[in-house]
Amino acid sequence: QLLVVESGGGLVQAGGSLRLSCAASEFRFGDYAVGWFRQAPGKERESVACVRFGSDSAYYADSVKGRFTISRDNTKNTLYLQMNSLKPEDTAMYYCAATAYSGSCTDPRKYHTWGQGTQVTVSS
Repeated sequence: QLLVVESGGGLVQAGGSLRLSCAASEFRFGDYAVGWFRQAPGKERESVACVRFGSDSAYYADSVKGRFTISRDNTKNTLYLQMNSLKPEDTAMYYCAATAYSGSCTDPRKYHTWGQGTQVTVSS
């Protein structure tokens, strides 16, 4: 069974930074498309950043472009999301996910492996 576990969320003031981590079990991140998604109360789950299957190029949502960076350490089999210049509107539950789907990496419906989420709260 594929398993991913997120960590690193917390409470931070606006303008601050957090780094989320996602550790994988039973598979290698480098062999899948991977992504970070977030969901705020009353809103749909949205793609934040992802890397397509077979690619090293990252996609970022317009709302986080220039502030967030997705990366993976294949030696540790860990996915990261570095979040800088955080804003109150970044407050959400953040999820790590993986998929073998080879198309666009931004559609959460294409992902088959999800973590339990880690809460990020940004105070103004």
